[in-house]
Amino acid sequence: MSLVDEARAIRDRAYVPYSNFKVGAAIRAASGKVYVGVNVENVAYPEGTCAEAGAIAAMIAGGDTRIAEVAVIADSPEPVPCCGGCRQKLAEFADADVPVTLATMAGKTLQTTVGQILPGVFTVAHMQRD
Repeated sequence: MSLVDEARAIRDRAYVPYSNFKVGAAIRAASGKVYVGVNVENVAYPEGTCAEAGAIAAMIAGGDTRIAEVAVIADSPEPVPCCGGCRQKLAEFADADVPVTLATMAGKTLQTTVGQILPGVFTVAHMQRD
């Protein structure tokens, strides 16, 4: 099963009673294991969890710490980009050249990389003092 198919398969489990906008994400770790996540809304909107963050949490809980590939899918006319917070979260565990596939339920895809979706990433090097 492709990574987009993995994201598609989990997407229906999203908990979205307010927006009805289901998102599924799948991450292939450097180990080859696949971890999935869905968005989980909360009546206090800012307290929800994005699908990408859920997949990252599953990856860490599974004992992996490096991302090799990412896929995100939603039912929208165009592929939906990751939010800014998820871009930074992905960059924490992925090199800039890690492939990211953004997809729609209708089959449109956008191929990009972690570095392309988050130019100017904040890193630990920014916290170094001379």
